[in-house]
Amino acid sequence: MAQQGDENYLTTAEVARRLNVKPATVYAYVSRGQLTSVRARGSRGSLFDAGEVEQLASRSVEHPGVVERIESELSLLQDDELYYRGHPVRELVTTQTFESVAELLWTGDLAPSEPFTAPPEGVELARSAVAVAPEGARMVDKLRIAVAVLGAADPLRFDLTPASIIGASRQLLAALTEALPGPTVDGGTGGATVGGGFADRLWPKVSPRPPQPRILEAALILLADHGLAASTIAARVAASARANLYSVVSAGLGALDGQYHGAATTLAYQFLDRALKDPVKALSDELRSGQSLPGFGHRIYQQRDPRAEVLFGLLAGEPVMDRVHDLTARVNSFPNSDLALAAMMHAYDFHPDAGEALFALARVVGWTGHALEEYAEPGLRFRALGNYTGPAIT
Repeated sequence: MAQQGDENYLTTAEVARRLNVKPATVYAYVSRGQLTSVRARGSRGSLFDAGEVEQLASRSVEHPGVVERIESELSLLQDDELYYRGHPVRELVTTQTFESVAELLWTGDLAPSEPFTAPPEGVELARSAVAVAPEGARMVDKLRIAVAVLGAADPLRFDLTPASIIGASRQLLAALTEALPGPTVDGGTGGATVGGGFADRLWPKVSPRPPQPRILEAALILLADHGLAASTIAARVAASARANLYSVVSAGLGALDGQYHGAATTLAYQFLDRALKDPVKALSDELRSGQSLPGFGHRIYQQRDPRAEVLFGLLAGEPVMDRVHDLTARVNSFPNSDLALAAMMHAYDFHPDAGEALFALARVVGWTGHALEEYAEPGLRFRALGNYTGPAIT
């Protein structure tokens, strides 16, 4: 039996440091047959053959199948509640800014944060990129173009250290907001972003109404992260290949574009728009289509969506909430965040395509946090096992 301290064996903590992973990941490698553990004499701990560990460290981790469980410290969905690093999102909405919640997800520290800023040249480049979008392009399409151009212009984009990634994400969010068509809080001077928080600067881009940045900030906080959603998996796969932050965000935006993900917000907005005119007909048309009802139910939440509850509480007294309550009473399900975001959009005359853009901008925060986690894991660890079903070999 190997002895603790034998130079041919390493403890769990030593293996974790050598592989740059968490101790729990070491045991995941054992369960997948990539490492062999032995019991340390006189101890409940495990030891690992140093040569086997070095062999694993010297190559990309090869899995027989896709990684089935991904460790993350960012968000927890439990008992129909949402938490960011152990903090109930309900409390964060009432006590923190979007910027401070972003820093919490990125660093683990919850403290006041300055508004995100971008250099003038970055803002102008993003605006120029957005300006070439074809007529009819959605807001989220313009964000996608701007991300690609800003990435191409950043010569240090392959610096994957945490400080560099966080700094780039702050600037990216600020530049994307300023690049969207519409008034700017700095009077449209074209300079670096100044004054006001993220929600203050975003409001005139999405609504012509007098600013209500607090409810917009609440929505951004609620949407910042949500576990391992499809777009987050896409972002983590890109980060696993050591793609830079802009490419990680582009991967997330690509997955977000699907009808079952980011587009769900637009479908809920359109459904609510029809329901405001004739709720019974709107419901009848949707039920007849055989598709799931936009804005209701959830794959994970069982009885309620806490994000929807928070937003509906902030919208109390708005006329649109009468229709929301009417629909909820007629449906054998609960409203989700898509319907809540749609209600906010109707309450304040948001542009019809603003919902997806808000979702995307908020989720950049979560994708950044997940990229930071993934950069600390072995590279290329996502490899699905394909079952060949083509013609027989001749």
